[in-house]
Amino acid sequence: MSDSKGTGIRSVILSALSAAFGVQKQSNLERDFKKGKPAHFIIAGLVGTFLFVIILMAIVRMVLSSA
Repeated sequence: MSDSKGTGIRSVILSALSAAFGVQKQSNLERDFKKGKPAHFIIAGLVGTFLFVIILMAIVRMVLSSA
């Protein structure tokens, strides 16, 4: 999925998730630095972090309400 125009939204999301788990491939990292825009990765990271916190809050509320 490496095109000459840059990274697509799917690539940005997958790269952000891979980086969050610490399993980013070197080839993808190089592609991101060469073709990607930093703002896209920052936004993907912020959205991913926000969703992670919301999911954790929902799980905690569900567990505490059933206790």
